[in-house]
Amino acid sequence: MRLKGIIYFIVAICILLLIRVYFLSIKSNTYYEELAVQNYNKKIYTTAPRGSIIDRNGVYLAINKIGFAITLKPHMRKHKHIKDLKNSLKLIEQYFPMYTYEKLFKKYKKKDSVYQHKYIKVVDYIPYDDFFKYYSIFNSKENIEIQSAVKRFYPYKDVAAHILGYTGRVNAKDIKVDKNNKYYSIKGKSGLERYYNDKLKGTLGVKTVKVNAVYKVIEVLDETKPKSQDIHTTIDIRLQEYVHKIFDKKAGAVVVMDVNNGELLAASSFPEFDNNIFVSGISHKAWNKIITDFNHPFTNKLVNGKYPPGSVMKMGIAVSFLENKISPYFSVDCNASLIVGNRNFRCWKQKGHKRTGFVKAIRESCDDFFYKGSLKVGINNIANTLDRFGIGHKTGVDQPNESVGINPNKQWKREKLKQPWYVGETIVSSIGQGFILVTPMQIARYTASLATNKLPRPHLLNDDSLIKNTDVNVSKRDLKIIRKGMYEVANKYRGTAVNYIKSKRKIIIAAKTGTAQVVGIPQEEKKRMKEHELKYFNRSHAWLTTYAPYKNPQYVVTVLVEHGGHGGSAAGAMVGKIYDKLYDLGYIKK
Repeated sequence: MRLKGIIYFIVAICILLLIRVYFLSIKSNTYYEELAVQNYNKKIYTTAPRGSIIDRNGVYLAINKIGFAITLKPHMRKHKHIKDLKNSLKLIEQYFPMYTYEKLFKKYKKKDSVYQHKYIKVVDYIPYDDFFKYYSIFNSKENIEIQSAVKRFYPYKDVAAHILGYTGRVNAKDIKVDKNNKYYSIKGKSGLERYYNDKLKGTLGVKTVKVNAVYKVIEVLDETKPKSQDIHTTIDIRLQEYVHKIFDKKAGAVVVMDVNNGELLAASSFPEFDNNIFVSGISHKAWNKIITDFNHPFTNKLVNGKYPPGSVMKMGIAVSFLENKISPYFSVDCNASLIVGNRNFRCWKQKGHKRTGFVKAIRESCDDFFYKGSLKVGINNIANTLDRFGIGHKTGVDQPNESVGINPNKQWKREKLKQPWYVGETIVSSIGQGFILVTPMQIARYTASLATNKLPRPHLLNDDSLIKNTDVNVSKRDLKIIRKGMYEVANKYRGTAVNYIKSKRKIIIAAKTGTAQVVGIPQEEKKRMKEHELKYFNRSHAWLTTYAPYKNPQYVVTVLVEHGGHGGSAAGAMVGKIYDKLYDLGYIKK
């Protein structure tokens, strides 16, 4: 029995060996043939030059500048080649002193290894004009190889900085998100550069080549060319530059938008910065200067800045009143004060506005009218109406990380703060204060809807497929009242902007001012401090949102001046100039 068991064991081993031989000689033949081909056939992935960003008239806003990169032969740190390495590095330092020998050697050492077969890049980019006169000197050196290189360049520097965005080097995090990023040297980090990064970088090209044992290409077997796309925008750089000039070192934002299709002709966040400083890697000093600036230049305030809207929200709230059984003939006696419980809610005008109806309440921005109306309607009805105007929603503009803001109601407070809603919060919400927060882009869109009864989608890509208008469905009766109030703000006696908005081209503008408090002033103070008496960062934000021409709405201009005080005085002259510029450029037709 023992002998028989040994025989069975030997037979089993032989059968297993025969199966293995069969697998290796026949079944694996195809696999190893394919592996052998891969050892000699290599895929090389190529990228196209990054697409340009262009304004509506064909002016280039972001381009690639041609230059040169300097690469060195690998493995020159070995004793017999070290002299060649030193001479090569000293040659670079001699003609381009900004690249020191020590930094060049450190960069070379970091990339050099026994596995490195390609030339090592020690200088990423030198402009064409700076390098070309020395090209023959470097090209004659055996251990140096000159390669073409491109660098992202923004010709208008800090103009349109936030909406254009900037590019930066691809990092490990980018590659983790998309492994194909390893084939690209740069990636869009903000603005249009980021939002449309896939279009701008394009699709990879693939070249299949046959190589020998030392990786030298013997034959090109197949090739697919890479493709990238240019981005054509709705921006008119002439208008964008003009807005940049007249905003004059303030902090805030400006939106100029076509009311009918949402095209953005100019959109600026201030302060701006030169995007070119990010292209090759920003210095710690420059970075710290930006991030420690109290005016927050790094924030795209158009879509990421969240502010109380103040009185510019009164038109939408007035619509809510009219839609919730308040008569268009409703009026109040404004005595500059409303006492609810133990709180005194005061109107901005110390002597009050006397008898005030809808149109006058908008024209003179009477707080008391909205206080009393809000008590009849309630916060939930107000929030429902503002929801239709896009408050509390993204506008859909083609910019990354857009904020939604806050359109508060009872449920919102209960879910977010675990607290009940108080009547005093309804009162302050009625004048655009309290919990409500908006972006300048939301206010521009909301203003367009008051002009046309449609909510447009703001966009920067010049593409008709992005045009999307949503009906707001406000009655003709109600819109007529709101529009008349906005007309009188800029054109009638005691209108809050009548002394500030001046159009030399006689364009009739409808408007609404807003003063959004940053720091609360105690209601019991009998005499209020003037805005100019407050410290800068305690002053109110100034809003002015407008559309024109009044009878044939074509464009919205919305301006926010951070800590600017009164909207009319801070932004009125600016708005008039922007409309005149639109006329001069041929956009406004009277």
